[in-house]
Amino acid sequence: MILSICIPSYNRLEHLHNCLNSILIAKNNAPKFNFEVCVSDNNSEQDVTKIINKYSEKFRIKFNKNEKNLGFANNAIKSVSMAEGEYSWIIGNDDLVTPDSFVFLQSILTTNLDKDYFYINSYYMNSKFLEKFPKPFDTQNIDFNNLTSISKVKKDKSVNFWDIIDKDVSWDFLIGIFVSIFKTKNWLQQVGKLDKKKIDDTGVWSTFENTCLNPILIAESCKNSKAYICSKPLSINLIGEREWGDMYEFIEIVRIPELIDFYRSRGLGLKKYIYCKNYSLRNFSNYFYKIYSGPEQKGKNLINFKKHFLKNLIYPNVYLSIITSLKRKIVKYLK
Repeated sequence: MILSICIPSYNRLEHLHNCLNSILIAKNNAPKFNFEVCVSDNNSEQDVTKIINKYSEKFRIKFNKNEKNLGFANNAIKSVSMAEGEYSWIIGNDDLVTPDSFVFLQSILTTNLDKDYFYINSYYMNSKFLEKFPKPFDTQNIDFNNLTSISKVKKDKSVNFWDIIDKDVSWDFLIGIFVSIFKTKNWLQQVGKLDKKKIDDTGVWSTFENTCLNPILIAESCKNSKAYICSKPLSINLIGEREWGDMYEFIEIVRIPELIDFYRSRGLGLKKYIYCKNYSLRNFSNYFYKIYSGPEQKGKNLINFKKHFLKNLIYPNVYLSIITSLKRKIVKYLK
């Protein structure tokens, strides 16, 4: 089996329904593509089995329900541990795959067997768009010409893994789980290196490890490997369904810079490290203000002032972000 699509799921059953339906549509467009779906439910309050049973008649699907909520990180690990595919692709239960995704994956995965990692471009789409249509949502109703993609890369190419860590490839530097396909066995072999206490913390993005689980394990397993960039978006990332939306600023100016520090410790070149770190701080000043002036759920209780503030003051974007923020406010006021 070439691919396991791993879905760590919790509630939002309407979106899980849409997600699995998008996989069914992709399957019908590439009937020979050899894949499976692994759903690990994090003890949802809703009954997931009805939806699972509906799709288990259409394609190979494995299902696990945890006896208690294990937090995102452990549930993601569980979903990949169920996989039998040579490669795994973790997506959220609110993500969708494009109708032609399996057609392209069939070609990409079978002709690049020397690659351990594949960057898969993705579209943004507002979740409110789905409300206009019958349920489950049919991805063939989308006009993809009107959607924006995450990556600026226009052509597929083979690269070394560290070439992936670039703002033009992925502005969030792989923190979004849906952009990565990786060798299952290699990823799972790195799980033992994780700080178990921090992974077991079930708070929402309360530790670096439970926030950046996937890019941590990808970097550990692929740092010396060849990689492939798929410039064509093969998934759809819904905006408006993230339960951690209040923590967006915290993720951008705390967790992403931490992730770049981690990459440096694993082999990211110094020049690229400085460039990426500075870029990640482009909204530093105004976002820190939003975090500290906002409610607790914005993440201010998780900030280490020395580590997350003082150590970043050497980067130009810390100061340029003040100017940028003032410009935005002036333009908004004038409008």
